[in-house]
Amino acid sequence: MRVTLEKKWRVRLVQQPESGMGCQRVDIRFAGDRTVRDVLVFNAQEAELPEEFARLPITDIVVRRG
Repeated sequence: MRVTLEKKWRVRLVQQPESGMGCQRVDIRFAGDRTVRDVLVFNAQEAELPEEFARLPITDIVVRRG
């Protein structure tokens, strides 16, 4: 499910390098210390998340290196 990220995450991601053309691979941490790894984010705006995580509050996003 594609989820539009909050503005603070979009601003943060636009300052980070891309993993490919128009996308980034990230790890996303949610409230309750749950993490989804290797998430695709398109144009620093939309994250492709499993449906059960789509409505949980995001507490951190880290761009994967390499």
